[in-house]
Amino acid sequence: MAEREDFCEKKRLIELQNRTVDPRFRDSGYRSTQNYVGETVAWRHEKIHFVCPKPEDLTDLMDGLIASHKRMEAGNLSPVVHAAAVAYGFVFLHPFEDGNGRIHRFLIHNILARQGFTPQGIMFPISAAMLKNTDDYDASLAAFSNPLMSLAEYTLDDAGRMTVHNDTALWYRYIDMTPQVEALFRFVEKAIETELVDELAFLANYDKTKNAIQKIVDIPDQQIDLFIRFCLQNNGRLSKQKRADYFSMLNDTELVLMEKAVQSSYDK
Repeated sequence: MAEREDFCEKKRLIELQNRTVDPRFRDSGYRSTQNYVGETVAWRHEKIHFVCPKPEDLTDLMDGLIASHKRMEAGNLSPVVHAAAVAYGFVFLHPFEDGNGRIHRFLIHNILARQGFTPQGIMFPISAAMLKNTDDYDASLAAFSNPLMSLAEYTLDDAGRMTVHNDTALWYRYIDMTPQVEALFRFVEKAIETELVDELAFLANYDKTKNAIQKIVDIPDQQIDLFIRFCLQNNGRLSKQKRADYFSMLNDTELVLMEKAVQSSYDK
């Protein structure tokens, strides 16, 4: 899906948000209330980390982001620069009540795949690299949010609802994305050197295990896939319940040999 379709347009983004969040929190359009990112540190005291654009500015800002995406896609721009500018721009605009972070990371996958940066059919583990390096990821967000916090004039009422009192649209319209682009290049490097290496090792072990099992008993590939998954979820052994439910056709000797095939490939 990420390789074929362009999700950076209003209708598709709303569809994506609806598929991402709990049905109770689906949006039919961009948010209509003021949003912010913060945490409760005491009774009726919020620590604000980021003030989002005013809802009345969102349509124009999102139209600008989508237009920029179209121009970058048509031009000869680095896919990593393109992905960083659009995905971070999206999360800084925070157009929905919920799901913005997940959509932000999906857009990185979507753009890198559509621009041919990642191999076809491979889920490039960029999200894993981002989420495993939280300090670097948080710093990439703070590079924009921290300076913004000294500029936004806002108040919170007793219910935690925010009102922004000054004109802020300009600060979200022309963002210097250099820190975010540099961060995404670092995440790409980590994904290639660490996450992708681990993924390829897993797949190599998977093929090895599958071939070994096929020599023990002739069962469909789907059953082999299920057997390996169940064993990996249970420290290399098939539980009695899973055997009764899915693999009652196996005799004890076959079961032991198949478990040993999984263990020899994955117990390192």
